[in-house]
Amino acid sequence: MRVLNAVVFLAALISASAALPKRAAVKALDSVPTNGRASAILEKRQIAAVSAAKCAVHKPSRGGAAAAVLEFPPAIKLLIGVGGIYASFMYYGVLQEGVFSYQASDGAGFKQVWFLMVLESLANVIVGFLGMKANGATVGLPLKLFAFSGATQVLAKAATNLALRFGVSFPVVTLAKSGKMVPVMLGSILLGGATYSLREYGQVLMIIGGTCLVSMAKKAKPGGKASSATGLAMVLLSLSCDGLTGGLQKRIKGEAAARGVKAKPYDFMFWTNWFMLWTALVVAGAGGELGKGVAFCSENPVILNKIGRFALCSAVGQSFIFYTISNFEPLVCSTVTTTRKIFSVLLSIFLNNHKLNAQGWAGISVACLGILGELEDKYSKSQKQPKPLSVPAPPPSPPIPAPEESTSEATPESAPE
Repeated sequence: MRVLNAVVFLAALISASAALPKRAAVKALDSVPTNGRASAILEKRQIAAVSAAKCAVHKPSRGGAAAAVLEFPPAIKLLIGVGGIYASFMYYGVLQEGVFSYQASDGAGFKQVWFLMVLESLANVIVGFLGMKANGATVGLPLKLFAFSGATQVLAKAATNLALRFGVSFPVVTLAKSGKMVPVMLGSILLGGATYSLREYGQVLMIIGGTCLVSMAKKAKPGGKASSATGLAMVLLSLSCDGLTGGLQKRIKGEAAARGVKAKPYDFMFWTNWFMLWTALVVAGAGGELGKGVAFCSENPVILNKIGRFALCSAVGQSFIFYTISNFEPLVCSTVTTTRKIFSVLLSIFLNNHKLNAQGWAGISVACLGILGELEDKYSKSQKQPKPLSVPAPPPSPPIPAPEESTSEATPESAPE
C-alpha cells in the first residue's frame, strides 16, 4: 500500500508540473515585435523563428488567460497518462472496496454513501479549480446543462457505491459497469431509431452474460439475497444514469458550440463536480448523513484515512484522463481506461481473496472478451474514418502573417468511476 501511495503522489506531481504555466515565457514572447511591426532589417528566418515560438505558447483567447505548458515527447506524455490512470484508479478501486468492507470494533460498517460523495466531489472541485485557473476558464458555458449533468453523474456514482454497500462484490460491479452501452443502445433504438450490428449486440451480451455468471458463482452470505437483489438494482440505476449523463454532455458540447465557446477539460471537471457537490450536499443533509458520517469518521480514524485517499485518487485520476485526452486521440484514453477495469477486477480478486469457482472465472473471461471486443471495434472504426487531406503550405512571402492558434481540444464523454 505504501508503494501505491508513493506512485499516486509522484503521478500527481508529474501531472501538476506538466500543466504549470510559464508566464515568464509568455511575457518574453509578447515583448518580441510581431511581423506587422517588424523592422525591414529582420531576416526571414528570424521572423519565422518568432512566429514558430509564438505557436508554441497559448495566446489569450475568449476562453481565458494565456497559459503555456511544458512540452514532453509523445512517448513520455503517453507514459505519464497511462501510468497516472492505472496507478490512480487501480488504487481507487482498492480503497473503494476497503471503505465498504470496513467494520468498526462494534461490527458497524460505513453506510453514509452520500457523505462519501460530498468528500469525493469536493476533492475534484479543488483540483478542477486549480487546473481551470492554470489553463484559463471558459466564459459563457451552459451551466444549467452542467447542473443536470452533475446531478445524474453523482447519482450514478452513488448508486455504484450503494451496490457495494448492499453486498455486490467489486468484480461484479466493475464488470457490470463496463456494460454502459446497454442503456445507450436501448435509448438510441427506442428514441432515435438507431441500428446496431450483430457484433455490437454480441459484445454487450458477452459483458452482461459474463457478469451474470460471476454474480451467480459468488456464494451468497446469510440473509444476503435481498441485499444482492437491491445491489444489482443499484447497478442498473447507475447504468441508466450513465446513459443520461452521456446524452447531457453531448448537449453541453452542442449548446456551447452554438454560443461560440468550447469547454476545456478542466472546465468539465470543475463545473460537473461543482454541481455534483451541491447535489450530494442536499441529499446527504436531507438524509442526515452529514452528521452521521462525521461521527463515524471521528470514531474510526482509519476509515477517514481511506476516504481521504479515495477522494484524492479520484481527483488525480480524472486529471490524468483529461491530460491523456488533451494530448492523444480519444481511442487511446478509451483503451487505457477499459484495460484498467480488467486489471482492477483481477487485483481485487487477488488482494481481497474473492473465492471464484470455474464458473466465476469463465464469467470473467467472457466479460473481458466482450470488453476487449468492443475496444477493438472502436479501433477498427477509427481506422476507417477518412483522414483530412493535407494541403501544402503556400510559399512564404514577406511579411509573414502571425499564425492563428487552434483551440480545439478533446473533452471526455463522462467522468470516470
